[in-house]
Amino acid sequence: MKNSVNRELPDTLMSDLNYKPFKTTNFGNPEIQRVAPKVHATANESKVVSSLAEVVKQTVQDGMTISFHHHFREGDYVFNKVMRIIIDAGYQNLTLAPSSLTNVMNDIVVEAIEKGVVTNITSSGMRGSLGDAVSHGALQNPVIFRSHGNRARAIESGEIKIDVAFLGVPNADEMGNANGMDGETAFGSLGYALMDAQYADKVVLITDNLKQYPNTPASIKQTQVDYVVKIDAVGNADKIGSGATRFTKDPKELKIAKTVNQVITHSDYFKNGFSFQTGSGGAALAVTRFLRQSMIDNQIKASFALGGITKPTIDLLEEGLVDRVMDVQDFDKGAASSMHLNKQQQEIDAAWYADPANKGAMVDKLDVVILSALEIDTKFNVNVMSGSDGVIRGAIGGHQDAAKAKLTIISAPLVRGRIATVVPDVTTVVTPGDSIDVLVTEVGIAINPKRQDLIDALSHIPGVPVYTIEQMQQMAEKIVGKPKALEFTDRTVAMIEYRDGSLIDVVKEVKD
Repeated sequence: MKNSVNRELPDTLMSDLNYKPFKTTNFGNPEIQRVAPKVHATANESKVVSSLAEVVKQTVQDGMTISFHHHFREGDYVFNKVMRIIIDAGYQNLTLAPSSLTNVMNDIVVEAIEKGVVTNITSSGMRGSLGDAVSHGALQNPVIFRSHGNRARAIESGEIKIDVAFLGVPNADEMGNANGMDGETAFGSLGYALMDAQYADKVVLITDNLKQYPNTPASIKQTQVDYVVKIDAVGNADKIGSGATRFTKDPKELKIAKTVNQVITHSDYFKNGFSFQTGSGGAALAVTRFLRQSMIDNQIKASFALGGITKPTIDLLEEGLVDRVMDVQDFDKGAASSMHLNKQQQEIDAAWYADPANKGAMVDKLDVVILSALEIDTKFNVNVMSGSDGVIRGAIGGHQDAAKAKLTIISAPLVRGRIATVVPDVTTVVTPGDSIDVLVTEVGIAINPKRQDLIDALSHIPGVPVYTIEQMQQMAEKIVGKPKALEFTDRTVAMIEYRDGSLIDVVKEVKD
């Protein structure tokens, strides 16, 4: 069976898992039925449990679905501590359902797979040794990759039913009131964890900072929490960004960033009250700097900035160039530490951020978004999941979600090393081409032919050549040559859902 982006989907997979093939980026206005968690009423006694081992024993059973958040990113200590207890206790057939999996989690998940402890995974992404193991068939069942908004939708609909959520927090009181913005290990917004706290049957808070009751402000509330555990350290806040938020000095990245800014400022969306989402990479941070100066020069202020937040975005807020920051996660300590000081920096959960199946998501109000790509093809489909070798080494994150902006810009080099970024067909379709409006590279831009308004507006920017996407692909091929054909088995190791839950692509096992 083929879907609307011409991807072949295994018929047995579609029927066995009751999947619908991806058809359109337009979700429509369906009536949605929500689920509710089981609630075990708690009297007024303390919820503090003596140890992680004790709380795992009280909550986990074979076959359950357990979840974690990734707000600590590479500084996370909680995930490995909990998983070590679970593995050593010999639990089997668990489904792992974190908001994402970072490199610091890889080795222990591989061990859990090898020992039969974990047999199913749903996440927004994976990398490193775990991505390599899954790509070579280590996991019993296919991974389900979901965007942040789709994960929220799936939790609310019951497609992901979390039995136990283990949530690391930088502070909590004895009843479970907690936030992410105070304490030595503060990481800012709890946007992804808020979904787990609201919908999991059992919620375990793990903290290194037990505060006096009542602990406020409370992002996670005592009405949602079953257990609280104090440990020595929940994470290292210095590793929230883990290098992702560096300021680039690379001439190619700076040229791309400057061109992205020119595309924005020459579009009809650059006006008072516009909204935007950037990213955390070096080029994205450079865009923020260029955009700042353009806003000052043109006396333009933005209504809100959205998404994963960095210190440069907070600087725009503090300078009065942005009215509100809508914060679902923080990519550096600067952004994280400002939340409790500035009431215009609003914590939002993943549903408010990007769930298409609710009464209004923030991404649907976005004017401009800048996103990256591992690959983009001549149909403007984008891959942020698989490397050129077919191995899983990325994450959907909020890519599909934010691509619903009125102006969706992909910033990427024409080639990386000896690997083409612009290709005839992407290895894995993650974000459909209908969502993408402009590709910006160091050689110029390509505009989706479906956007004649942008072709009219952007075709005469001084110093910015305009090419067709096919011309860019041919330029890339001349530099690096035709890519070697990848070899896969017939076995599906991962499924890529679109944000509405339909199946947009599958990842096949890589041949050794």
